[in-house]
Amino acid sequence: MLAKLSAMMRTTAARLSALYLLLFAVCAVVLVFYMTSLSARMLAGQTMETINEEVQGLAQAYQRGGLPFLVRTIERRARQPGANLYLIADPNGRILSGNVENLEPGVLEGDGWTERPFAYQRFGEGERGGEQRNTALESTARPADGRHHAIAVVLRLPNQMIMLVGRDLGEPERFRSVVQRALMFALGMMGVGAFLIWFLVGRRALKRIDSVSEASARIMEGDLTRRLPVTGAGDEFDRLSENLNAMLGRIGTLNEGLKQVSDNIAHDLKTPLTRLRNRAEAALAGKRKPAEYRETLEATIAESDQLIRTFNAILMISRLEAGYSAESVTKVDLADAVRDVVELYEPAAEDVGVVLEASVDGSFVVDGNRELIGQALSNVVDNAIKYSAGASESPRVVVSLEKTAAEIRLRIADNGPGIADEADRQRATERFVRLEESRSQPGSGLGLSLAKAVIRFHGGQLDLSDNNPGLSVTMVFPDAKGGE
Repeated sequence: MLAKLSAMMRTTAARLSALYLLLFAVCAVVLVFYMTSLSARMLAGQTMETINEEVQGLAQAYQRGGLPFLVRTIERRARQPGANLYLIADPNGRILSGNVENLEPGVLEGDGWTERPFAYQRFGEGERGGEQRNTALESTARPADGRHHAIAVVLRLPNQMIMLVGRDLGEPERFRSVVQRALMFALGMMGVGAFLIWFLVGRRALKRIDSVSEASARIMEGDLTRRLPVTGAGDEFDRLSENLNAMLGRIGTLNEGLKQVSDNIAHDLKTPLTRLRNRAEAALAGKRKPAEYRETLEATIAESDQLIRTFNAILMISRLEAGYSAESVTKVDLADAVRDVVELYEPAAEDVGVVLEASVDGSFVVDGNRELIGQALSNVVDNAIKYSAGASESPRVVVSLEKTAAEIRLRIADNGPGIADEADRQRATERFVRLEESRSQPGSGLGLSLAKAVIRFHGGQLDLSDNNPGLSVTMVFPDAKGGE
């Protein structure tokens, strides 16, 4: 139990709850003392106001009938139920009239309001009233012996007689005690409730953290399919778990892509490297003419250049898929990029009998990098020319642009053999994937993969569809606001 409590206290939720509980307890205690003190002051004020009213009434009686009428008035009021304290004493302090049997010593020696509550006994409450009248009290607060406490005002009459008018504090004290007990009970109940809430919140947070830690340990052991638990409560733990799960999914996809790339590199680059070695070995096998050595070196350089281009494409794809690039992003008019690429590839298309044309009308501005977009468009156009050549009587490649409400679509369509299977069209954008089994066409299988990475970097998508006949590749770009 102590170990669980110690572990719970190490959680942020439990510590915050404990801090709030402590602050609540301090505020509640201050509130109890404040309310108790406030109620005591209010009752004391009401008591003093009541005594002042009584004094004014007795003063009027004294003015009307002198001392005899004052004594009769005091005797009459003293006999009423719930009466205040009334007392007439001689100059020596001997009680002559009223409803008080004895007082705490020293009360009648002063003048005006008593400095503090004093003890007294009413008539009939003491066991030996006559004996106790002259006995000094040892304590000002001894409820067990039948004594009460009161506050009063002491007045000196013109004939040196002493008049005391006071009020018992029993009822105010009982009210104050009731208020204090009620507040303490409420404080206790709220404290218990706050402690239970703190304990349950901390325990729940600890369970959530334990489940996250367990899942994290499984993930660190190599199980990348494991995900952090999501309860569906929609709290901060769920939001954190959802974000981390999305990150884990992204990491899993990248790891799978890395594994696939490694396998493809080992498979597809093994052949050109083997050719390089065989060509060098053949050149060293016997005596050859300088022209033959030169031809071998030129072929080796050409093969090396192709390998360098392949690795550069791999690096570019990796950078773009990682979501960052040092390239600048500006306003790019796709119409100009299309015209430049078509103009660049027209001679190559004519050499293989392919008609390459652009269907562009107007301005199509996006936020992007012109060089990356041009490279992606060049790869797709090159593939379209390469695979449509000789595939029909009139091979044709058309590059067109169209704009919708929120996007711009750059379409490259050919009438070549195309890709009939939907699954194959999805695989065609993966790295090193070449659907041509014979591998008669040159290439590394990175053209569409690079184009897909470029489009994703620009916030768009690459779609492959059947052109009946041929293949249609569509680059979808988000329209730049205010681009026109």
